[in-house]
Amino acid sequence: MVSIILLIYMAAFTGNTLLILLIWLYSHLHTPMYFLLSQLSLMDLTLTSSIVPKMASNFFSGWRSISFLACGTQIFFSLTVAIAECILITLMCFDRYVAICDPLRYQVIINPKVCLQMIAMSWAGGALTSLGHTAFTLHFNICSPREIPHFFCEVMAVLKIVCEDISAYEKAVVITSILVLLLPLSLILSSYVLIFLTVLRMNSPEGRNKALATCSSHLCVVGLYFGPGMCIYMRPGSAKTPRLNQGLFLFGTVLTPLLNPLAYSLRNKEVLSALKKLIGGCQSFR
Repeated sequence: MVSIILLIYMAAFTGNTLLILLIWLYSHLHTPMYFLLSQLSLMDLTLTSSIVPKMASNFFSGWRSISFLACGTQIFFSLTVAIAECILITLMCFDRYVAICDPLRYQVIINPKVCLQMIAMSWAGGALTSLGHTAFTLHFNICSPREIPHFFCEVMAVLKIVCEDISAYEKAVVITSILVLLLPLSLILSSYVLIFLTVLRMNSPEGRNKALATCSSHLCVVGLYFGPGMCIYMRPGSAKTPRLNQGLFLFGTVLTPLLNPLAYSLRNKEVLSALKKLIGGCQSFR
């Protein structure tokens, strides 16, 4: 099982690195949408690399332990990236909304400065929220045996081995989940209602098809990121089992980063064109 996860991780690492490279190398991909997409791929790389290598190392070495500092680092980076991705995906929806509903002002509204602000907002929002939750989680007393019912240091899994009353903090986690998952999702769905109404009013079938193709790729990514998160953090307590949670986390931290570049590349002529140029350049170099 771990060998399969490691292979998927390597494929996800390669796919996201390749997508970042294509966006960086080819000028026709130097647009706000692809710039934001490259940041999403970078976040995917950070998320999977903060979890999978340590998990694989523990499995193959037989040394299934983690230091207090390493556990805190893993909690911080995994939470930072997960929250930053939710924020960035929401902002990417705003990019699509402006591109389709107000195309004449797109370059004025979504300029390079705004793109940098979107990225900074995503990373800062994720880091600040994660810092608070990491500090709160690690200040509780841990009961013996200190065995985390998970394959990595995740907040809710660590809280299960805490000796203190944490009911107040668990409510704070639920509130954070609502803010990080439901609020952005409601904004995304509201934006897409307006987008689809605009698309239906388009006279050009070609423009309508192009808009729907771009939006469908983004909606796939929305489902991949928000679906597992909502299942993990917003299920009733009675429905939360360690095995099911681990499966959902594997999907969110390993499979989603693999599927994300595929959702954009396989259905996108511009990315496929850049990939063909890169392959052709490599072959001519040989």
